[in-house]
Amino acid sequence: MTERGSLPTRVKSPPMQARGHALVLSATAACLLPLLLQLPPSLGFGFGIAAVLIAIASWRRAMPFLLRLLIGIGMIVAIAVVAPGVGRDTACMVLAAMLALKPSETVSLRDGRSLAGFALFGPFAAFLLDQGPVSLVLALTAVLASLLALQQLANDEADVRPRAGSHWWQASTGVLRLLALGLPLALAAFWLFPRLPTPLWGLPNRVVAKPGLSDTMTPGGWLDLMNDDSPAARVQFFGAAPPRDQMYWRGPVLWNFDGRTWSQPKQLLNIPAAPLQPAGAGWDYQIEPEPTEQRQLIALDLPMQVPDGAFVSLDYSVRSSQPLNGVTRWRMRSAAPAAAEPELPEALRRLALQLPAGFNPRTLAMGRQWRREAGNDVQGNADAAIANRALAMIRREFGYTLNVPLAGRNEIDDFLFERKQGYCEHFSSSFVVLMRAAGIPARVVTGYAGGYRNPIGDYWLVLNSRAHAWAEVWLPRRGWVRVDPTAAVAPERVFDTLADRQPGRIGAFDGLVPVFNASDWLRRGWNDFVLGYDAQRQQRLFNPFGVDRIGSRELILLFTTIATLALAWMAWLIARGEREKDPLLRAWHRLGRRYSRQGRGREMHEPAQAWAERVAADVPRAGEHLRALSRRFSDARYAAVEPAALRRLLRDLAAHRP
Repeated sequence: MTERGSLPTRVKSPPMQARGHALVLSATAACLLPLLLQLPPSLGFGFGIAAVLIAIASWRRAMPFLLRLLIGIGMIVAIAVVAPGVGRDTACMVLAAMLALKPSETVSLRDGRSLAGFALFGPFAAFLLDQGPVSLVLALTAVLASLLALQQLANDEADVRPRAGSHWWQASTGVLRLLALGLPLALAAFWLFPRLPTPLWGLPNRVVAKPGLSDTMTPGGWLDLMNDDSPAARVQFFGAAPPRDQMYWRGPVLWNFDGRTWSQPKQLLNIPAAPLQPAGAGWDYQIEPEPTEQRQLIALDLPMQVPDGAFVSLDYSVRSSQPLNGVTRWRMRSAAPAAAEPELPEALRRLALQLPAGFNPRTLAMGRQWRREAGNDVQGNADAAIANRALAMIRREFGYTLNVPLAGRNEIDDFLFERKQGYCEHFSSSFVVLMRAAGIPARVVTGYAGGYRNPIGDYWLVLNSRAHAWAEVWLPRRGWVRVDPTAAVAPERVFDTLADRQPGRIGAFDGLVPVFNASDWLRRGWNDFVLGYDAQRQQRLFNPFGVDRIGSRELILLFTTIATLALAWMAWLIARGEREKDPLLRAWHRLGRRYSRQGRGREMHEPAQAWAERVAADVPRAGEHLRALSRRFSDARYAAVEPAALRRLLRDLAAHRP
């Protein structure tokens, strides 16, 4: 009580008990885990270790404010170093830091409820970065753990003690029942709620770049990508597939060179490609690229047909009209050309011969010398001879390695005359510069080479580690011709012919290959049936039932009907559960209703034993069994019984018939 006119005093929340505290921390960890897995490894590991140490240090009492402040500042500095920008990644990192730090001041019941509720933002934020099945399973686990923690805190506040002999998992039955109640409504919302062809809003770009090809190439810039064995795309061929050594997946084409970095000229992106004359039947396929949040697509060299929403530019690179923020499918057709651009416009010739001044003088001198020695001819034989001479030199004198020192000013000279070892970036870049120095138009093409066929599902998997760069030279009457100098040195690296390059294989041990095949096939199915469920797929949902197309109005009506039925069912079950929460009473009342149908039901004022004696007087055989059940019921209601005995009683009550 407070005196009149005085302000009411805030009631202090009681401290959490050990079990409730442990469940809150476990729920926080479950909510934090899917978010940590999507952060950069160093930051995710560091925040995870910090969360464990903070939870241990603040188990009995809250950490001092100054210490919490210093830890928070350190986390913010780490975020600024890893992701110096504003975007979805930065927001998720800040949320992870807050979740890791929050247990340091969580000691009371009010604090525990706040933390359990706030932690649920973790798995939902993780869905902004990844929508895979693993993230979904972790998110459902986190929701279950949070509900269990909230239930335990409510029991602690009401001073409800668990029944003797009960296990921790028995408390989860009520939470699981709640989740099961909401499942029909959630499925109806997913399958039937009308979907828009495009989202109402877009998400900000990621600060931390995801694996994928870029429109630039700098020495050493591909090492992370080439060491990443995650999928870049999955390809399903309709008909015969090309030989593996012909699987060149074309990406950005790089023309501009400033002495260090190759880049894609922006002025060529919106110019359509000239029609190609195919040299054969070609290949029909569907490609499913992983989301990269870029517009660049890859296509089997060279693309002949692309669907709506994709554009083939002048150099036959393919771009999407929208960033690849989700799972998409592209039906394409490619073929080897009989001649690719046999007539080269003067503007493109100058662009394909451009070289920066003051770089790589030894390479330029060698290219000019080769030109003088080869001469010129209108047939292009001299140009072809120069290209073959360069390939012969590379095959004879050069080696393949990923262990390359930092590039200097004259990186091409260092590679061709001193080091003579490198990977596809060095081979393709040096070859193109040497060709341009000899007066041959040339350009760098980036993409992927080879592929891995998954026997489960019969589709091809293109990995990020298969990132590759090759060259194209223009020869009179032949047009652009693909030349892969890396293949002259290390064909096994390009075409993926070595067995130990199989995903899931570790050296000579290939026991994990079937596991990888099955897991990737499941991920492909998840992409197809869940992440790829868009407006077009929704329109075809009822095709098996003879409905060619269903409009938004019909979808809304169907969803409203199913949602209403689901909500009514949920309300009935909840009301029923509120009437009789005790499973023993529910079983006893059901038994009474079975006897009521024969006119021997129990009266409201009649004790259980008296009712059993009355039934036994009329029906001795059934009454004797009912008499034993009534004694066991009374013992279970008014005396402590073992959980096993209670389960047997419930079973017998359900099985008994008049």
